[in-house]
Amino acid sequence: MAVGKNKRLTKGGKKGAKKKVVDPFSKKDWYDVKAPAMFNIRNIGKTLVTRTQGTKIASDGLKGRVFEVSLADLQNDEVAFRKFKLITEDVQGKNCLTNFHGMDLTRDKMCSMVKKWQTMIEAHVDVKTTDGYLLRLFCVGFTKKRTNQIRKTSYAQHQQVRQIRKKMVEIMTREVQTNDLKEVVNKLIPDSIGKDIEKACQSIYPLHDVYVRKVKMLKKPKFELGKLMELHGEGGTF
Repeated sequence: MAVGKNKRLTKGGKKGAKKKVVDPFSKKDWYDVKAPAMFNIRNIGKTLVTRTQGTKIASDGLKGRVFEVSLADLQNDEVAFRKFKLITEDVQGKNCLTNFHGMDLTRDKMCSMVKKWQTMIEAHVDVKTTDGYLLRLFCVGFTKKRTNQIRKTSYAQHQQVRQIRKKMVEIMTREVQTNDLKEVVNKLIPDSIGKDIEKACQSIYPLHDVYVRKVKMLKKPKFELGKLMELHGEGGTF
């Protein structure tokens, strides 16, 4: 027999004594997540956070949380291939007030658009809104067959691709530079920027499936509660 203490017995105190099970949810609270007024459906869900304990304040744990929500859930719509990221900027009572933090297309939508016999054209640009948000926009478009075209392929020449890319950057810059974040989001919801690009490039090479496929938030101005309240409706009415 090995000399020494039986660690198993001494470590756990009394043998067979069960550890008291504490339900972790008993120390947590549910908070409502509120979307800005640009969207039809304002109440997008709930989130959990540990209650305020000493110096650890609950609202600090909520600030900066990012929620990814399908546009269909925000607009009560059928078309569900756009996802919006919303970030918690302030907590009022039991409500988390969010602001726009980014946009993306779903993976399956992107994969369904990429096909053979066509040219895929991509462009990206960094633009600042009038209220000081720096956004990076990514755009994608695909060439399509001209009317009465017999040839199977519809590839654009390199020169045409460059012209189209230039137009994409031009339109994205113009649409964002002259507007504030609220107006930019209102344009992203129906993707009017993609439709404008499609129209503008028609003379270079006919395009289809033109979308702003992604929007990244690079820089934000200093947080102002007044502006956030405006986004959520005057005086924060929910």
